[in-house]
Amino acid sequence: MFNLQTLEIATERLLLKVLDGSFAPIVLDYFTRNAAFRHPWSPAPDEDFLTLAAQRQRLEAELAASGRGHSLRLWLFDRSDAQLRTTLGFVSLSNIVRGAFLSCHLGYEIDGGVINRGLMTEALRATIQVAFERLQLHRIEANIIPRNVRSIRVVEKLGFSYEGLSPRYLKINGVWEDHGHHVLLNAALE
Repeated sequence: MFNLQTLEIATERLLLKVLDGSFAPIVLDYFTRNAAFRHPWSPAPDEDFLTLAAQRQRLEAELAASGRGHSLRLWLFDRSDAQLRTTLGFVSLSNIVRGAFLSCHLGYEIDGGVINRGLMTEALRATIQVAFERLQLHRIEANIIPRNVRSIRVVEKLGFSYEGLSPRYLKINGVWEDHGHHVLLNAALE
């Protein structure tokens, strides 16, 4: 398997890149800027989440998990941002399972200031290609709160199928929220 820790993907408008702890200030800036925007959809963060130390530690843990092939988090940058000064969000493949399952969970977020421009669709399309062609996964699962219409529209555009509702699936801001279960299968492995 190729090295996930050094993965970079260029799309028409974006650069998707695995980050190390040195990017903690940029990632902290992203989460600080988007705290209110992400609040309805994200689990309540730990008390120290919006600190440089916590972000550095998270990035290093993500990098190590990528090295073991357990997950992949790609941070999004505008291709014109040659110095990588501002991240626009991320796409993650987590809980990568090998063997007979060959599956993962998909997560993604984008900066509230750049929504409705097709950037997340572009980033996900590139990430799905990595998951299916390079990681040889069979199944990508996205679990989305039913009222998150924007997010559902993105996965529908990419061909995900709705498989049903998972009641009280994930605790978001103190409430066990139902999530719709959306799945994309790798036709090449059928």
